[in-house]
Amino acid sequence: DARCAMTNDADAPGARQHANWSPYDNNGGTVLAVAGESYVICAADTRMSSGYNILTRNYEKIDEMSPKTLMASAGFMADAVTLKKTLQARCKQYEFQNKKPIGCVSFAQMLSNTLYYRRFFPYYAFNIVAGLDAEGKGAVFTYDAVGSYERTNYSCQGSGQALIMPVLDNQLKTVSPLVLPAVSSATPLSEEAAIDLVKDCFATAAERDIYTGDKVELWIMNAEGTRKEYMELRRD
Repeated sequence: DARCAMTNDADAPGARQHANWSPYDNNGGTVLAVAGESYVICAADTRMSSGYNILTRNYEKIDEMSPKTLMASAGFMADAVTLKKTLQARCKQYEFQNKKPIGCVSFAQMLSNTLYYRRFFPYYAFNIVAGLDAEGKGAVFTYDAVGSYERTNYSCQGSGQALIMPVLDNQLKTVSPLVLPAVSSATPLSEEAAIDLVKDCFATAAERDIYTGDKVELWIMNAEGTRKEYMELRRD
């Protein structure tokens, strides 16, 4: 029977097997930022995973790119590290050429340009930039993988985004910038209340998201400087 004689080419002796390989991985984790009138909070959990394996419980996803600028990344950590090394070199070049550290708004544009330059083989990292602008107001910039970005008063990226963003929308959503007279988009909460909200968001996400957990690292930046706080999360 002709139907019985038919064989799958992949099962034939000597057939070439093609590995299902990808240059990308998703190491999970959640990053979040909230901007106030005179402060900004940037937070991230410290778990790094691959599939159902926890690679480390102490991976810090936030870096200080300049005295007034923080950058947090979720997604593929190898790409995130490469991206940050590239940006740190460009920040040094900017400082040498302009005799001053790069500002938060300028860095946000630099990151957008860097991501867009690699749009045909993107950095598989989802980034948030947080800092203080030239007026001392909190600023948060949120990105996709190819450099499209916007300034907002809060943002979340990573595996816990779907769990945390509805909470932030409910607590921090402000009036549209198209409404006149213009209203400040800064988060109305005090710095202490915003810190408590961020901690509650991570504690909530860790209950449902297996890629978020172990510990949350918070960077709080204001006119007095930058400080760090930690809070333990679920380890299972």
